[in-house]
Formats: sequence, C-alpha cells, structure tokens
Amino acid sequence: MITVANPPGPELLTRVTAVVTETIAPAAATVDATGSFPREGIDALARAGALGLLSAPEVGGAGGTLADVAQVVEQVAAADGSTGMVLLMHYAATAALEAHGPEDVRRAVARGEHLSTLAFSESGSRSHFWTPLGSAAADGDRVRLDAAKSWVTSAGEADSYVWSSRPLAAPGPMTLWLVPSDTPEVTVAGDFDGVGLRGNSSRPVRAAGALVPASAQLGPDGAGLDIALGTVLPTFLVGNAAFSLGLMEALLADAVAHLTRTRLEHLGVTLAEQPLPRAEFARLKLRVDGVRAFLADTLAALGAGRPDATLRVLEVKAVAAEAAAEVADGVMRLCGGAAFRKELGVERRFRDSLAARVMAPTTAALHDFVGRLSLGLPLFDAAADQDGAA
Repeated sequence: MITVANPPGPELLTRVTAVVTETIAPAAATVDATGSFPREGIDALARAGALGLLSAPEVGGAGGTLADVAQVVEQVAAADGSTGMVLLMHYAATAALEAHGPEDVRRAVARGEHLSTLAFSESGSRSHFWTPLGSAAADGDRVRLDAAKSWVTSAGEADSYVWSSRPLAAPGPMTLWLVPSDTPEVTVAGDFDGVGLRGNSSRPVRAAGALVPASAQLGPDGAGLDIALGTVLPTFLVGNAAFSLGLMEALLADAVAHLTRTRLEHLGVTLAEQPLPRAEFARLKLRVDGVRAFLADTLAALGAGRPDATLRVLEVKAVAAEAAAEVADGVMRLCGGAAFRKELGVERRFRDSLAARVMAPTTAALHDFVGRLSLGLPLFDAAADQDGAA
C-alpha cells in the first residue's frame, strides 16, 4: 500500500516537479534500456498525490481540471515518455471511474493506492476501439467477460482495467466494466519489447470466462461509447497532446544544448551561430509553439463550452502527434551523429515520439472524424471503419 505523504492541494504541481527531477528523470534511461515498468516513478507520483489529480475532493482527491492533467502529463513526459504514458492512461481511466465507479475504488485512487488504465483496443478490431468484439454475458448474479485485448498500457501492473465489451442486452455499441487486474481468467500475454515507450508495459490482455459482479458495470448497458466520448476520450486526447508537447519541449532543449555548445573550431563559431542550423531550429520551435497554442485553445474551448470544443478535442491529438514526429526527426538531423548516442536522450525521445500517431484513435481515424464532424456527417457508422490502422 502506498501512503500519500501530503494531501492533494495547491502544492501538488510543485511536488510533481520534485518527483520528476529526483526520481523520474534519473531513471528514464534505465527504464528505456531494460524495458522495465517505471514502478519507482509511479509510486513517487502516488505519494505526491498525482494519481488523485482528477479525483473529486469529496473522495479525498485534488479535484483537478483537464488543464492540470495537461500540465502534469507534459512535465512527466518531458522527463520520461513511458512514465508519462502510464500516468495519462490512468487519468483517462479515472475520468470514467469518477463518473461511474464505486466509491471505494475512487477513494483508493485519490489516496494514491490504485492505478488504473484503459482496456479498449482488441485484436479483432485493432485501433477501432468503438467496435469491441469482446462479449459480456449474464452468469447467475455475475457477468462473464470474454475478450482478446490487443494492447493495454500498464498490463499486469495496474490494479484495474476500464474494460469495454459488447452490451449485455441493450442496444448500443459497447458497455464498460471495472475489472480488477487480479480477476481469475484475466491473463497478460508476453512481454513488451517496443521501439519506444519501452517501460509502459503495453501488452495483450485476455479474458477467458472471467467473472465479475454485475456491479462492475460502469454506467448503463450499451452506453459505453457515450461515456467514452463524453469523459474518457477528451481526457485521453488532450492528455496525449500534452504528452507529445512534453517530448517536443525536451527535444528542443536538447537541440539548444547541442547547438550552443558544439563549435566549428576551424571557423571559430558555434553551430548556433550558423544560419542554416539556426533557421532549422527556428522552424522546429515555431512548430512546437503552434502545438502549445492549439492545446491552449482546445482547453479554452472546453472551459468556455464553445461550439467548436468537440472539433478541437478531435483535432488536438492529431496535430500534436504529427508535430512530435516531425520535430523529433528534425532534432535528430540538427544534432547529427551525436543524437544517435543514447546518453544524450535524443534518440529515446525520437522513438517515444512515434507512438502517439498510432495509438487509438490513430491520426488517420482522427482525420476522418474531423472531416465527418466538419461536413455534418455522423462520427460512427460502417464507413468510419476505413482507417485500416494496424
């Protein structure tokens, strides 16, 4: 059990900064090299009260906003992408739990004693999370779940999964469940050996006749997609954009350090004093600053309830994910051969930056959603499944 050293409050962001500096950043290279789950960093964030950031004050949480989530995720991701992604997925799951979860679990999250995550994507429908194939069936006073979840962040490490299935009986595309990770017949398959985000324990999870109480249902039967769109997806998409922004800011800092300290001795100048590298750096900085402005506008749209808020939410992850891949590539080229050395951290952030564009909903799916919404078409129908993402 993890005990929160300080109750959540206005000092939370300061405590997170200390955790990032003292625990997360020093361990980032090791987490990446070994592919190990960043347990030390997550536990430190729990003690700081960060796991309860979105938890309501009435259950002991910080009562934070989506803007707070963006700030925390950006800061953590800048130090270590794996830890940042674990935290982001916890916040996305917490959004569903705060709306429909049992009070005892909500209080455990607020105390930093419970790490959750999403279990949406399935091997049969890939990144099309809105069309689960996994089933739920009544079994006496319990419910039987059968599914093959394809990639679940924190698999085998989280305390629970916010799990999607086809409905029990009601119309609608899916129903959500709170599934404890130690539920019998819920198993994690294999290890994660990815290109990037190597410590986020993103692994397949299977349920083969897993039994959960009927009370594990989150919200009405068949209303899972509405819950996902209304609570989970905004948290995930905005947080994912902040995740990409954190990586980009760290990459820019790496580029600044390289350009200002690397000298062309035969010319007696630094790379920063050369017009071509300087211009390329400026281009990358403009790209990052543009993403920051877009994220700020998205948060403003949500806060004010603007008519374009939904559109901004659907756009922001795609904007940030594609920018992160571009900026990471640009910094790799700016830093040249030095960037290939692991001790600089540039190549680690380059690899981590590639993940967001293929995480569901993928950039391709988001482009389709943005087009549909802008053209007055429904977001989800048979034609919406043309993403084809792996």
